[in-house]
Amino acid sequence: MSAVDLPGSPSSIAVARAYVRELPEVAGHPRADEVELLVSELVANAVQHSDSGRRPDGMLRLVVADHDHTLHVEVIDGGSSGAIPQVPAQVDSLSENGRGLWLVQELSSAWGWKESETGRVIWFDLPTRP
Repeated sequence: MSAVDLPGSPSSIAVARAYVRELPEVAGHPRADEVELLVSELVANAVQHSDSGRRPDGMLRLVVADHDHTLHVEVIDGGSSGAIPQVPAQVDSLSENGRGLWLVQELSSAWGWKESETGRVIWFDLPTRP
């Protein structure tokens, strides 16, 4: 398992992508580009919609683990009293926003979210074998 703590700022999106790109579990993954994309979507959502991005000292944690030939990725943020993670009923292909969780749903083998002691955990799984 690998983990990194990141500030709740937009600059963390690129840092998260670079971090997962260098992990051995991701570097050899047949869908490494999709892993990077989905990580960037979840980190962007955490920055935009959670208390991690609203507080000056807000932080989030990115966790990557390989469990039984499945890559499991979690983004743990400060939570939000108003926003609940959900896939929009309609996805506008021309919109610049609103497709992050839809992409996670479409590209991962499983995904979900739960409340935690420190906020909220949003996760996805991708098999390491095609």
